[in-house]
Order: sequence, then C-alpha cells, then structure tokens
Amino acid sequence: MSQQTHSSLAVHPVEDDGSELLRRRQVARRARITAIVVLLLLGAGAARTVVSRIANSRALDAAAAEAGTQYVRTTVVPGGAGKGQVLTLPGTLQGFVQSPVAARAGGYLRRWTKDIGSRVQQGELLAEIETPELDQQLSQAIAARNQTAASMELARTTMERWEALRKRDAVSQQELEERRSAFAQAKANLAGADANVERLRQLESFKRVVAPFSGVITRRNVDIGDLIDSNKPLFLLSQTDPLRVYVNVPQAYAQLVRVGQDAVVSQSELRGRTFPARVARTAASIDTSNRTMQVEVTLPNKDGALLPGAFVNVELAAAPSTVPVVPSNALLFRGQGVLVARVGEDGAVKLQTVRLGRNFGDSVEVLEGIEAGQSLVLNPSDSLADGDKVQVVADNRAPAASAAKGRP
Repeated sequence: MSQQTHSSLAVHPVEDDGSELLRRRQVARRARITAIVVLLLLGAGAARTVVSRIANSRALDAAAAEAGTQYVRTTVVPGGAGKGQVLTLPGTLQGFVQSPVAARAGGYLRRWTKDIGSRVQQGELLAEIETPELDQQLSQAIAARNQTAASMELARTTMERWEALRKRDAVSQQELEERRSAFAQAKANLAGADANVERLRQLESFKRVVAPFSGVITRRNVDIGDLIDSNKPLFLLSQTDPLRVYVNVPQAYAQLVRVGQDAVVSQSELRGRTFPARVARTAASIDTSNRTMQVEVTLPNKDGALLPGAFVNVELAAAPSTVPVVPSNALLFRGQGVLVARVGEDGAVKLQTVRLGRNFGDSVEVLEGIEAGQSLVLNPSDSLADGDKVQVVADNRAPAASAAKGRP
C-alpha cells in the first residue's frame, strides 16, 4: 500500500513538470506572436504616417508653387508703321453764317411774315414796323428842306440883281460879295436839308425788315404790337449749308492737324451715319488758359440732316507713325522711372526702363526701351521683380491668388 502510494507520488510530479513546461512554451509563443503583431501594427502605422506626411508635404509644395505662380496677360509690341491715331473731340454745330436780324428804326411791330423754321432768301421780307414818330420827323424835314430851297432861290435872285447893279457901279463891290456869300450859305443849307431828308427816308426804308442772307429762321423774339427799339434783335437767322464746328485740339496733337485735312463728324442720335468734313482753318497758336488750339471744321449739309446747335463728335486722323504704341496699363511707375515688364521665352520677367512720347489716354507712345514683337505684361503687380516666373493666360480669367497679388 505504501509502495503503491510511493510509486504514484514518484510519477505525478514528472507529469506536472511537463504540463507546466508546455504551458509556459505556449504562453511564450503567444507573447512572441503578440509582440510581432504589435510590432507589425506599429510599423504599419508608422509607415502610414510617413507616407501621409510625404503626400501632405508634396501637396503643400504643389500648393505653394501654385500660389507663387503669377498668371498674367500680355500684349505684343506692334511693328512697322502704324495706321495713325484717331483723335475724337466734342463740338457744337453752328451755321456757317449766323446773325441776329435787328431793327434799325424804332416803333411798333405791324406784322411778321416769317416764323421759326422758315427758309428765306436774301432780301425777303421778314417783318414790318410802324414808325409814327419817324414819319412825322420826315414830314418836318421835307418842309424844312422846301423852306431852305425857297431861301436859296431868294438869295440867288438877290445876288443876280446886285451883280447887275455893280456893272452900273450902283453898288459897291463889298455889298456884292455879301450877297454872293448869302447865296452860298443858302445853297449849303439846302444841301444839309436834303441830306437830313435822305437820312430819314433811309430810316423809313428800315420799316421793312428783310433777310440779309439766305438761311433758316431759328428764333423769333417779337410779336405783333411789341415796342421795337433801334438795334433790337427781331430774328436769328442761320445759314445751315454748309455748317461749321469749332473744336479745341490738345497741345499734344496740335502739330498733327493741318488745314485741308479730312475729318469725320458724327452725331449719337443719327446712328450709322457719318458726315465728311474738312479742316478749314486753325488758330495756329496754343491758348495758354487751357493749352489747346482752336480748329474750325466745315461740312456740307445739303439734306438738312444736321441742325445748328447740335452736339457732335469730330474725328481727326493723325499721320501714321513708326513709333510703337502700347496700352497705358502696361506701364509701371517706380522710383527709377517708368518701366515695362517684358516676358522672355522662358517665362522670366525683365523690367525695362522706357521713355514715353505722346499720351493718347488709353495708350501711349514709347520712344525708347522696347522693340517690335516683345511681350509686355498688362496690369503688372507692384511686387513684380526681375527674374520672376510668370504664366501667360489667353483670356481675362486668372487664379484668384494671382489676381489678388496684382491688385495695388
């Protein structure tokens, strides 16, 4: 019994040691597997983080490069002789001859025969004036003239009688000279009376107001019964064919305008129609108050389409020039002067100093600094510098970042 018990006691510990060892080995293997899995997971996470960071870095680099790229529009410097600038100036049409028709005699308006818009010929009756005071003055002048004529005849008869008496030595020579002097004085008085009568008759003729030249009545200032003062304008008469218009040419263009050169007149209300004109004369001097030269342009108006007083535009063509003309928005104004930004074939910017000529408003002549065929940046940004890389776009659309950079 005891031997059997001993045997069992001897075997069981061996079996317990083997099971424990096996269990420990399994635990160790599981720990190693777990560690490997953990390491693999940590490696995968680290790899993912690295890859993500690399991708983000590349994306950031691309975004930075995109943000740093300036998108620009360009213009090409024209070459050869240009077609010349067209100078457009405002003006007001005027009748070729325009004059107020005034009354030379005072009185009351009896009637008028022509109203505004009436076309009249030279010498045609426009109005008649009643002149009662002038009529009375003429009657008095005629009576005074007749009285003076009678006095002259008496002086003539007396002189002739005294000449006969002098031949018989009945009167002295002194007395005869006195009679001759009296006759000469009476003759002069008659001439003065005749002149006064003629003057009043001329004034009487002014009771008929006639057109001094052919044209159109553009204004009537009086009506029947109005009191008419001497020199008061009754009508305004304009000759509407041809017409004239005065324009003020700026000093920068004054040298380009020549007498006899062609011009074109247009009116905004008459769309699609232009009227040929010609430079009739120039002031040949600059007005110091506004630095312009006055130019007179004449144009035919046979159909009466244009009306005196209308606002029109006059186009004057300047002579062709070989000097390149570029848009004004291609210029950069900096401390070193006026610059333009040239774009090379590699997309690099080169800032170039230029010397300007005439300013045409939206464009300007460049006398020095550029050549035909070169590409210039339009609306260059203030931050643009030599060597900057730019990308040329074909239209007005550009990325917002570049557009914001181009704003002052």
